Amino acid sequence: MANLIERARRWITQDPDPDTRAELEALVESGDTEQLAERMNGALEFGTAGIRGAVEAGSNRMNTAVIIRTTAGLARFLLDRHDGPPTSPVIVGFDARLSSEAFAEATVGVLCAAGITVRYFANPVPTPIVAFAAKHLGAAAGIVITASHNPPADNGYKVYDGNAAQIVPPVDTEIANAIASVGETSSVPLVLQPMSDGHELVTELGPEVYEAYWHEVSVERPDVTNYRDLRIVYTPIHGVGWRYVDETLRRGGYGEVYPVPEQQEPDGHFPTVDFPNPEEPGVLDLAFALAERKNAELIIANDPDVDRLAAAIETSDGWRNLTGNQIGVLLADWILEHWRHAERPIVINSIVSTPMLASVAARYDARFETTLTGFKWIANAALDLKREGAGRFAFGFEEALGSTVGQTVRDKDGIAAGLVFADIAAFEKSRGRTLADRLADLYRSDGLWVSTQHSVVRPGSEGLTEIAAAMERLATDLPSELAGYRVTNTTDYRSGAEDRPRWLGETALVVLDLEPTGRVLIRPSGTEPKLKIYVDLRGEAGDDVAASERETQERAAAIASAMGEFLGL
Repeated sequence: MANLIERARRWITQDPDPDTRAELEALVESGDTEQLAERMNGALEFGTAGIRGAVEAGSNRMNTAVIIRTTAGLARFLLDRHDGPPTSPVIVGFDARLSSEAFAEATVGVLCAAGITVRYFANPVPTPIVAFAAKHLGAAAGIVITASHNPPADNGYKVYDGNAAQIVPPVDTEIANAIASVGETSSVPLVLQPMSDGHELVTELGPEVYEAYWHEVSVERPDVTNYRDLRIVYTPIHGVGWRYVDETLRRGGYGEVYPVPEQQEPDGHFPTVDFPNPEEPGVLDLAFALAERKNAELIIANDPDVDRLAAAIETSDGWRNLTGNQIGVLLADWILEHWRHAERPIVINSIVSTPMLASVAARYDARFETTLTGFKWIANAALDLKREGAGRFAFGFEEALGSTVGQTVRDKDGIAAGLVFADIAAFEKSRGRTLADRLADLYRSDGLWVSTQHSVVRPGSEGLTEIAAAMERLATDLPSELAGYRVTNTTDYRSGAEDRPRWLGETALVVLDLEPTGRVLIRPSGTEPKLKIYVDLRGEAGDDVAASERETQERAAAIASAMGEFLGL
C-alpha cells in the first residue's frame, strides 16, 4: 500500500492538469486504496487501436499527462524512423467530447516541441476526414482524439501510420516501447497552447480538405441515376456528423434531409443516450419518431465520430434496423454492379462478417478477401493487394457497421457510405421498390445468410481464467455436431500464420465449418471479460423471405447456444 501511495504522489507531481492533480490528491487523502489501485496499477496499453479509457486521474486513465507521455513516445518513434523530424506533417484532429480539444492541444504541443510539423483541424471533425487528410497530404502520421461510440465518460487516442491506415504490428509495439521509455511527464518538452496562440510549426487546415474529399468521393460514387427524390431522417447522435453529412448529401442531390433536432449538434454530454452507439436499443428512437412525422423513407445514423454507418428502413411491421452485414452486402452489390474502372474490383470484409460477400463477389468476378477483425487490416490488405497488381479496391466492411467506399479513406467512412446508401434507396424508389425488395433479391441470388452473436460474460480474474480454459480446450477437443449441423473442418488462427497473408496473422480465434453451409467463430473479446461466439448460417429464401429469415435466425441461435454449452460456459 505504501508503494501505491508513493506512486500516486509521484504521478501528482508530474501531472500538468490542476483538476486531475486535485482528483488524485483527494483519493490519497481519503485512503481509497481500491480506487487508487484501479487508477495507478499499470497504464493504458497502447495497441493497434491506440489507447482508450475513462477520463480520470492516474496512469491507467485518459488525462493530459497520459496524452503527453503517449505523444512523446510517438514523436520519438517518428524521429527515429525518419532520422530526425519527418519532412511531411502529422495531422491532428479531435471529436466533440468534453476533453478532446484540450487533449489535441497537448498533443500538438508535444509534437511541435519535438520539431515536428503539424497540420491540425481547429474544430471538431469526423475521424474519416482526418484519415483522408493524412492520405491527401502524405502525412508522416495522423492522430485523432476520439472515443468513437464509447460511453460519455471515455476518450481515446487513435493513430494512423504513414500509409494513412491505422497502425498494425509491429509498429504498435514499437510505439508502445517508445512510450514506455518516456521519463517523467514533467520533463517532456511542451509548447503551451500551440493551436490557440500559434506556432511556426503548426498550421490550421481549412475547407480545402473537404473539397478534396468530395472530389474523391464523387469519383468513387457509382452515380447511375439523377433520381434523388428521397426523404431522409439523419442523426449524428450528438456527434460531429451533421455539418459534413448534410453538405455531402446536398451536393449529392438530396434536398429533403431532416436531422433529429435533439441530437443534431455536437454535445459531449450525450444528453439523450447513455451509450452513443447506433446498435444499442433505444438510441434511434428519436429518429424513428421524426421519420413518422416526416413520412421519411430512409433513416441513416452515424456514431459520434462518423466512421460507422447505421440505417433503418420502413417495413410492413414498422421501422427496422439493418445489420452491418446487410448494409455491407447492399453496398457491395451496388458498387460491383456499377463498376466502371478498368481494374478488377477488390472487396474485403473482416473474418467475423458475413460470408455472403464472397457469393456477391463471385457473381461479379471480383477479388474477395477476408481479414482479421479491425478496419486496420482491411485497409492494409487493400494496399498490399494493390501493390501486387490484384486490382483496385472497391469496398470494405465489417459487421459492426463499418464501411468504406473505394480508395478515398483508408478506414471506416460513414459519410460517403451514407451517400451511396441513399443512392441505392433512391434508385429502388424510382422503380417502385424498396431496399427490403433489393435485399430479398440478394437473398435469392446469393443465399439467405443470417448472422448471430452470443457473448458469454465472465467478470473478474476467475472469469478470465474460465475464458482462457475454454479457448484452450478447443485446441484438442472439438464438437462433432452443433444443434444438428455436422462440424466438417476447423481452422485455429492461433497457429499457422506463416502460411497466411499478414492480414490473417496469429490471433485467438477458432473457426468451425458446418455442413451444409455455415460456420461458428469463437474468440475472446479484446476489451471486455467475455467470450464471443459468432454464427453465420445460410438458408434458402422462399416465397416469404421474412419467415425464412426468422427460421434461419432461430437455427443460428440454437447453434450458438450449443457451442456455449459444449464449452461449459
